[in-house]
Amino acid sequence: MKYVLLFVETEQFERDFEAMSEADRERAFGLVYQWMDDNADKIRGGNKLQSADTATTVRLDAGSEPVVTDGPFVEGKEVVSGYTEVEVDDLDQVLKMVSTWPGCPIVEIRPLLEMSAGQG
Repeated sequence: MKYVLLFVETEQFERDFEAMSEADRERAFGLVYQWMDDNADKIRGGNKLQSADTATTVRLDAGSEPVVTDGPFVEGKEVVSGYTEVEVDDLDQVLKMVSTWPGCPIVEIRPLLEMSAGQG
């Protein structure tokens, strides 16, 4: 079964991370890279996202024309900062993986709905 792990940073996490020394930040990244290596057999893709202030949001429900704005679609205290696609046997296996995640404080797990080309 395939899932997407959405890594969510909080404002407090971001402040704490910025307050770390360079050496502590490097150690923190090292733990994340080690987690990725430890789970490489299940990881099928993913990336770190650029910060939320680089987002462009298109609202399609605001009238007859799309409304395009810079920045995230909502002001929030939590922002998705990256994602990883994993393939595992079941939800229990992905929960076990996520329980050892050393990065940001929130991970949202969503099963993928596999669609063929032309489906929509």
